[in-house]
Amino acid sequence: DKENLLLFRGKEFFILMNLYPYTNGHIMISPYLHTSEMNDISLEGNQELMILTNQSMKILKKSIGAEGFNFGANLGKAGGAGIEEHIHYHIVPRWVGDTNFMPVIGNSKVIVEGLRESWDNLKPHFDLLK
Repeated sequence: DKENLLLFRGKEFFILMNLYPYTNGHIMISPYLHTSEMNDISLEGNQELMILTNQSMKILKKSIGAEGFNFGANLGKAGGAGIEEHIHYHIVPRWVGDTNFMPVIGNSKVIVEGLRESWDNLKPHFDLLK
């Protein structure tokens, strides 16, 4: 799981860290079902998605002090989906004043913690989910 940055396995969805994060703690929630259509997700799956989203945001507030979030999905090529054939939902932790000049001037992002260290920090919290 650590090698794949996997944090949690649910019934219909799993939670993993983004390999190319926008911020520390950037995670994704993805269905096991290989689909590009939101309508293919069952009612139970959609309920699980929202429960896992709420639980994940609670964990990110507690563990890394997130003050807000961007939550959503890029659907289809025109919508910016990096993997068109498979839906995944992003949870991006945010902090007041977290935007800076680096992406504009330096064409790079500043991430203050490595992916493996972030995984080590987050995994014990996700292990408590049922």
